[in-house]
Order: sequence, then C-alpha cells, then structure tokens
Amino acid sequence: MGRRPEQEPEQNPEHDTPLQPEHGSLSAAATTAAVVTTTAAADGRTARGRQTREKIADALLALLDEGETDFPADRVAQHAGVSRRSVFHHFDDMAQLVDTAITRRLEQLAEQIRPLPTGGPRAERVAALVEQRARILEWITPARLAMMRMDHPSDRIRQVTEEAFADARRRLEAVLAEELDRLSGRRRTDLVNGLDAVTTWGAWHHWRSTGLSPEEARHAMEATVLNLLGSIGPPDPVPHESE
Repeated sequence: MGRRPEQEPEQNPEHDTPLQPEHGSLSAAATTAAVVTTTAAADGRTARGRQTREKIADALLALLDEGETDFPADRVAQHAGVSRRSVFHHFDDMAQLVDTAITRRLEQLAEQIRPLPTGGPRAERVAALVEQRARILEWITPARLAMMRMDHPSDRIRQVTEEAFADARRRLEAVLAEELDRLSGRRRTDLVNGLDAVTTWGAWHHWRSTGLSPEEARHAMEATVLNLLGSIGPPDPVPHESE
C-alpha cells in the first residue's frame, strides 16, 4: 500500500491572524486623529482671523462715529488693539477696510429695526414710524457720509443699500396701509413716493445739515408725514366701546 499523503498541519486561528491589518487600523486611527486636529486648528485660525477682521472694521466705525473723516492705519490699529502690520495682513489696503466697515454697518441695520404697529390711531402709527426712522437715520449718518466720499463703492455696499431702501418702503406701506388703501393707481404711487422721500436719509440729512437738532428734525418728519396723509382725508373715526 502507498503512503498516505501527509496532511497539512492544522492552522491555529489565533496564531494565523495577520498583524498588518491591526497595524493598519492603528495607522488609520492616528491619521484620522491628525486630520481632526489639523482641521480644528485651521477652524480656530479662521475664527480668530474673522474676529480680528471684525475688530479692525469696528475700530474704523468707532472713529467714524466720533466724527473722523480720515482713517490712518496707525489710528485704526491703535483703536483695535492690534499692530499696523495686522491691519494690512487682513486687508489689502485702507480702501478695502473702509468698504468692509461700511458694509458691516449697513448689515447691522437689521438689528435696529423693531416691529411697528399696523393698526390703531393714525397719529400713534406715524409717531412710532418716525421715532424709529429718526433714530436709525441719525445712527447711520456717519456711514452714509463716508459712502458719499467713496469713489467706487463695492457691489456688496450697493446691494445692501438697495435692500435697505426697499425694506424701508415695504415697512412704511405696511404701517400706513389703512390710508394708502383708500387710493389706487398713480395717486397711491405718488403718495408712497412722497412718504418714502421724507422718511429716508436724504430728507433727514437735509434737516440736520441746515441746523435742526435731532428732535427738531424728527418733529419736521412727523409733521410732513401727517400733512401728506391729510391730503387723502381725515383719519377714520376710532370706534368706541358701547357703554
């Protein structure tokens, strides 16, 4: 009889488990941890960079609010608590910084707006509208004057400005809907255009630059709005509760 073929030695699963996958898993875990750490560090640098940019832009706006019309990099850096070099690390030049700061101020407008009454006596609605407009227009004046000195405002500044004008007009129409809804066509459009003109920055700047105090300018705006609304008739009578 021939010899039986030798059997393959039985493999021990514990001893045959390759080491490479285990080392590979450790390597992958280490790589993932390194990527996470690197990403977190990059995110931190990005956040700190954004905060520094905002701090520099806010410093320029503070100078603007103080009545400054010129913005040397040294003054802005000192106000922001950063170095002059840091200013030009975050902005290509002072023109870009001014553009960024003005855009930031315009975007902050939304924080100044509160809901206004759309019902109730005419005088109360107009008073609420004018109080808010006067406060915001006085606050935005330094930035608006700076915009007028800019040779080439950015597309973002123009966009934000247009959005602010459009939003102001919509709010005015909502507050005065009771009166405006009495009219239609050209008469309504003309009245809205007039009301819009006397409650925006152009009229406010005219009153303030001709010597009126903020309170006097606010009173002029309120009287003008009421007079324009008076052209369509007296307010509707307020219903009294039955006794």
